[in-house]
Amino acid sequence: MILFLILALLSLVGGVLTIAASNAIHAVLGLVGTLISLAMLYVTLDAHFLAAVQVIVYAGAVMVLFLFVVMLLNAARPVSSRDPIPYVRELAVIFGVLLAGSLLLVLNGYAPPRSLANAASDLAGGAPGPVGAVLLSKFLLPFEAVSLLLLVAVIGSVALVLRPQVQEDPAPEPAAQPGRGETA
Repeated sequence: MILFLILALLSLVGGVLTIAASNAIHAVLGLVGTLISLAMLYVTLDAHFLAAVQVIVYAGAVMVLFLFVVMLLNAARPVSSRDPIPYVRELAVIFGVLLAGSLLLVLNGYAPPRSLANAASDLAGGAPGPVGAVLLSKFLLPFEAVSLLLLVAVIGSVALVLRPQVQEDPAPEPAAQPGRGETA
């Protein structure tokens, strides 16, 4: 239980670092820490296949993709005080209220889960076959919702880092001096 609490705390610290970091690379590294601690939580639950997939796919491939996008778009510089998207704060408040309302609706219709023994028998200890069968049959809609959420997150991160470039004034051309083949 103590190991679970330590890993949960590490996961929360990584999540807070991901949100609070002003540097995009630090945010990605916080997300890597969160994903690795989540993989370790899977190991404590004896779901070794899910832990391996978590490390290989998310902490490995997806984070390499995120780092590549951050480096490609030169997003390593700190965020300026001006919002690159107009009305982003107002939209965040509106969507936050909508999210809180939808969570209240979900919690209102909450039904207790089935027994742990039945769920564990369905997953057969985290082996790939049963996990895939359950994931792509009973949980297909949430699975696709998560993939859509990841797509929106990548598009949003690209939109946030595409800032208009500051155009510098071109240097004025030097005035022609008389005596160098020109007449005054």
